[in-house]
Amino acid sequence: MRPFDYHRSENAGDAVKAAAGDGALFIAGGTNLLDLMKLDLMTPSRLVDINRIGLNDVTQTEEGGLSIGALVTNSDCAADARIRKDYEVLSRAILAGASGQLRNKATTGGNLCQRTRCYYFYDPDMACNKRKPGSGCSAIGGANRIHAILGASDECIATYPGDMAVAMSALDAEVVIEGEGGETRTIPVRDFHRLPGDRPDQDNILEPGELITHVTLPAPAKGRHIYRKVRDRASYAFALVSVAAIVEMDAGRIASASLAFGGLAHKPWHDPAIEDLLTGEAPSEALFDKAADILLADAKGQGQNDFKIPLARRTLKAVLREATGERS
Repeated sequence: MRPFDYHRSENAGDAVKAAAGDGALFIAGGTNLLDLMKLDLMTPSRLVDINRIGLNDVTQTEEGGLSIGALVTNSDCAADARIRKDYEVLSRAILAGASGQLRNKATTGGNLCQRTRCYYFYDPDMACNKRKPGSGCSAIGGANRIHAILGASDECIATYPGDMAVAMSALDAEVVIEGEGGETRTIPVRDFHRLPGDRPDQDNILEPGELITHVTLPAPAKGRHIYRKVRDRASYAFALVSVAAIVEMDAGRIASASLAFGGLAHKPWHDPAIEDLLTGEAPSEALFDKAADILLADAKGQGQNDFKIPLARRTLKAVLREATGERS
């Protein structure tokens, strides 16, 4: 780990000011950042400690939703009675990720900003455009079992590893960001993370020094909330494929559906065409196959991860069966 300056902030404005300029990063729980610093993969010149600036409450919004402070821990978020009751998909997703000890430290804002677990990103002796732009992507043609089948590019096939953001995407949440001078902007969580394109080193839309302050959930959505995560072992493993679904039935037809997918792309994946197809239709195997066809129309395996394509189909269909009560 390289030497760095340390600054402890008492409010959001001071934190943003202290993080201005190149090389500064915020630290809260540090569950991902500290590992990367120890491996010399992230080398901030300054750490701005934001643990004392507040932002650790879940509050009601005027629109009937919830505002989750950026420093609310994953454990507290998943355990909040309002989230368990009205946003069950979010609680389920958080509890499917990491271990209890990590959830006790990991924060809402930090979870959104976590970095890929691509093997080559973590190995400084291997080429990785995400770590060092222009060096190449060793995963293409290499060990790519956990890698992307959607939205990848010739520069990067890494996947986003989180669960929480997948559920937030299904919920159509928004990220509130504070920048220099106290100016704020609000971004749909579906637009917060980036696809790799030719700049895979940029994981999200945050500008240097910008601070996530809250995530806002809309008023509770009716319907059944499901989070299904397929992984190599039952706990403390990243998703090979995950599906967050909120499906409302009315008189035997799908009144509304909201779906997001993890483990498939560089960001939580959302395709509104799937929801348009499902809405107003009676559930059936044929309909679910059409939904999977839309999801996987542009899917491309890299050899070792080819199995993700049929796995994503089976997982989506199983979730839709469960959500609608349709028997295969």
